[in-house]
Amino acid sequence: MKIDAHQHFWRYSPITHSWINDSMAVLKRDFLPEDLKPELKKKSFNGCIAVQADQSEAENDFLLDLADNNDFIKGVVGWLDLRADNIDERLAHYSKHPKFCGLRHVVQDEPDDEFLLRDDFKRGISKLKQYNLTYDILIFEKQLPAALKFVEAFPDQSFVLDHIAKPLIVRHELNPWKEYIQKLAEFPNVYCKVSGLVTEAHWKNWKKTDLTPYLDVVFEAFGTQRVMVGSDWPVCKLAASYEQVVDIIQTYIQGFSPTEKADIMGNNAANFYLNRNNS
Repeated sequence: MKIDAHQHFWRYSPITHSWINDSMAVLKRDFLPEDLKPELKKKSFNGCIAVQADQSEAENDFLLDLADNNDFIKGVVGWLDLRADNIDERLAHYSKHPKFCGLRHVVQDEPDDEFLLRDDFKRGISKLKQYNLTYDILIFEKQLPAALKFVEAFPDQSFVLDHIAKPLIVRHELNPWKEYIQKLAEFPNVYCKVSGLVTEAHWKNWKKTDLTPYLDVVFEAFGTQRVMVGSDWPVCKLAASYEQVVDIIQTYIQGFSPTEKADIMGNNAANFYLNRNNS
């Protein structure tokens, strides 16, 4: 099964999506399943994982409703306030839905670079495994030191690093990002999404060769069984078309074995999110 492991849907609202500034005008409209379906079909994907873009339970309900009405949406990564006193109740509620497969918090926007290490946040994370839920780590490179301590504290929790932790591709800088990625990959319960690369490069002037050193680091560190491809559609449209984004990875892995390609292009995502047998 070929799965796009990371994309978003929204009905655009200037208030809800205030992070979409004037330089991102292309994103100031609705992006719904009928917009994505032809893109998936063009690149022979069987389905996708819809990831939250707004930190609210209303977002969970919106995405799950879309998933209920569109078979190609295979799973939903939603949001809950993991610091809340009633977190068990909310986890119990949402984990009943067969397509609710994981959670994410927009940690990259937290002013505290050690947000992941807050006791109240870790208390919430400690409850995910009993509900068979994954966790997406969304951070900037500067938050990688905290992420290392974070994953070390939860060896039995399934984690995936979004957008390869957003290295400074636009400045062609590899370190210290490279060293932290190598250390993070030492934890067998941590996967990595090759997604969001073009938006960390020069939006109007990126080249595939700008991205190759970063892909080299990720594949050397995580191997081919813990890497999954994600388009980050529609955010990718800031710098590239859906087809271009997928072609970046397909070109990079063209020399890999058929089994490795199948794992990267969908099997790993299915095992992580849908089968959830990868503790």
